[in-house]
Amino acid sequence: MSPNVPLDTVAVIGLGYIGLPTAAVLAQAGRTVIGVDIKQSTVEAINAGTVPFVEEGLETVVAGAVAQGKLSAQTETPEADVYIVSVPTPFKGDHDADLSYIEAAAKGIAPKLTGGELVVLESTAPPGATERMADVILEARPEFTKEANLPNSLYFSHAPERVLPGRIMIEMVDNDRIIGGLTPEASQLNRDLYASFCKGELLLTNARTAEMAKLTENAFRDVNIAFANELSLIADRQGIDVWELIELANHHPRVNILQPGPGVGGHCIAVDPWFIVSADREQSHLIRTAREVNDAKPEAVLQKVLAKADKLKNPVVAALGIAFKADIDDLRESPSKDIAVALSDRLEHGTVLVTEPNIDALPGEFADKDNVELTDLEDAIQRADIVLLLVDHAPFKDVDREALREKVVIDTKGLWR
Repeated sequence: MSPNVPLDTVAVIGLGYIGLPTAAVLAQAGRTVIGVDIKQSTVEAINAGTVPFVEEGLETVVAGAVAQGKLSAQTETPEADVYIVSVPTPFKGDHDADLSYIEAAAKGIAPKLTGGELVVLESTAPPGATERMADVILEARPEFTKEANLPNSLYFSHAPERVLPGRIMIEMVDNDRIIGGLTPEASQLNRDLYASFCKGELLLTNARTAEMAKLTENAFRDVNIAFANELSLIADRQGIDVWELIELANHHPRVNILQPGPGVGGHCIAVDPWFIVSADREQSHLIRTAREVNDAKPEAVLQKVLAKADKLKNPVVAALGIAFKADIDDLRESPSKDIAVALSDRLEHGTVLVTEPNIDALPGEFADKDNVELTDLEDAIQRADIVLLLVDHAPFKDVDREALREKVVIDTKGLWR
């Protein structure tokens, strides 16, 4: 049975690709939601009913929730019944998780607590991160306790997101969720809150298992992508079309090989497996190797392009796509972006034409590079000597093959087979 505490007002700390959709669906479900972000521009955009990044269906929900007075944003942590922490967890050192953003959020929450609040960590993090968040709060407020059903109880839980960029507003509602509290009562409170918007099954466990489950899901995909990427390198040396090879192998009733690409990007698959490695470096041999294979794939693509470019005078390379996956504007941990940046550095007398239909300006990594230009698809292909397909965005599928006939084509996604 859930503790009898209110869950009416929710503060979401961090209004990025997960925090803002979470705030939006909670507000749509009738909660009063206050979003918190350190970026004033993000706060202003949300309060105006707009969104600071592209995600299908998000702006409509945000605009409606703001108009109804159910969603607002600010830079300071407010008093609330529930706090949902959705902040970055980047690397530090040898791929260890940097929990400083979680700790900073916890320190901002601590002074606002009066007892009975639920604090949920949504950020993907290694086992023990939810306990660390609780410890930071309880160190600042030792008058509170993790024990349940007391006047001075606080409830801590982990509820990792498991959504696909481009489908977040659908999957936030439809997907099953794993919920792991530091106590069973915390799990139950977290379940009660998420049941207000989630149609999927709510699966209760403890915090460490919930943390590890999210990492496991992404490590599983990473290992399988690494197999495909390694296969592509072997096939290339053997003069074999890897796309045909995989298609044929997948006709076996118990084989389902994924598709290779220029690497692995995004805030999940490219990052989360390292958290398992850092949690147990002695046992995580396969997971580490898969990460190393996928992290090395961009350099293999780069070398292939440079080998072709070395045969040309003042080569022009069209880099098609720098997002981390198709049909989104998310450039986080993008191997395609890294390849384009490296090309601009290592082409001594060449030009890189970047085509990314989902952005209006090149990111900061290109700021000091005078041999890079953001241009449209038609112009890039017309001017290029080498056409490098990095992301299978929808507009790229319809490229006239005749326009490629005189070009050197390097297709890392098998789109133009």
